[in-house]
Amino acid sequence: MSALNTPAPDTSRPQVRPATEGWEQAVAPDGRPKLQFKQPRVKQPPKHLADLTMAERQEKVTELGHPAFRAKQLSTHYFSHYTTDPDEMTDLPKAAREELVSEMFPPLLTEVKKLTTDNGDTIKFLWRLFDGALVESVLMRYPGRITLCVSSQCGCGMNCPFCATGQAGLTRNMSSAEIVDQIVAANRAIAGGDLGGLRSDGGHDAERVTNIVFMGMGEPLANYKRVMNAVRRMVDPAPQGLGMSARNITISTVGLVPAINKLANEDIPVTFALSLHAPDDELRDDLIPVNSQWKADEAIDAAYNYYRATGRRVSIEYALIKDMNDHAWRADLLAKKLNQRGRGWVHVNPIPLNPTPGSIWTASEKDVAQEFIDRLIAAGIPTTLRDTRGEEIDGACGQLAAAE
Repeated sequence: MSALNTPAPDTSRPQVRPATEGWEQAVAPDGRPKLQFKQPRVKQPPKHLADLTMAERQEKVTELGHPAFRAKQLSTHYFSHYTTDPDEMTDLPKAAREELVSEMFPPLLTEVKKLTTDNGDTIKFLWRLFDGALVESVLMRYPGRITLCVSSQCGCGMNCPFCATGQAGLTRNMSSAEIVDQIVAANRAIAGGDLGGLRSDGGHDAERVTNIVFMGMGEPLANYKRVMNAVRRMVDPAPQGLGMSARNITISTVGLVPAINKLANEDIPVTFALSLHAPDDELRDDLIPVNSQWKADEAIDAAYNYYRATGRRVSIEYALIKDMNDHAWRADLLAKKLNQRGRGWVHVNPIPLNPTPGSIWTASEKDVAQEFIDRLIAAGIPTTLRDTRGEEIDGACGQLAAAE
């Protein structure tokens, strides 16, 4: 896009620059924050039913010496009844259950602990994976829907200084089945009453996870193949998969432009969210280290391309950080950049920064945040302040650190 005149900086408030506190940010040989796009060479979890298409499940089942239709029965137990307990699979021959479960459902997630908010509408799960790696997912009940925030990597290689997840770097990518198993485990918890009962006023409520946000641990588009395979398991009709709506699945990224363009051509109409957090490269270079590879305008262009290719309105995520990126002139610049590409294609989600251990960074003052929002709305940009959940259990955006 053509260059824009940057609004004059606001000198009435200080400009805080990003800096880590309480931990040391890993740097590359060139002195820039280190980025990890590829996982280390580590052992991957064993193949699970959720890694496979129905045809691949049938092939594996027949290789084990069983009729192909057992694959559909096993899929129904997992995706519809949320169980891998052989004792509950009474439609399978008793002699075959143990082998089929052992081969098709290797253990993926072991619950380490579960934290619930005082009002019971948010649960944070800490999971141990087969190799000892720890990840978290957060389950949230809203009127009429239940959202699960899933992790896609063990740790994260994007090294953003305000995010707890990135402080330890990237351990490895999660498998497709490890991603899907977070949803199945959440559905099992909901069915068991862990998220509280349904509404008592007779209004509509959900009985299973209806919405997925890839806003847990990891950069989803850095684990592209496995994430997309997991998304296919989510949208495949039961019993092939979970039978979820692609429109209720949100994939968020800090701005891996080639992967965004690839996602636009997948023909799966997921909701796309760009974690921008600053419209100007001077700040975003330090705030979002991947900006050294793809600048803010390139990321916004890719987001707009996603809209043009899919017709799906995209979201811009913007964590409001006191005196760092919440200046009114940045709201004006963001609005100009978005409007330059067209109208009606984007929605902005400002997010009050959630505190993380060892950091003195804080959320914007309420009046400052409101002015930021008001300026975007006045420029014709639909804007909604994010309703964050789980701060009291360190389960809100940017807080997931997978600590025991």
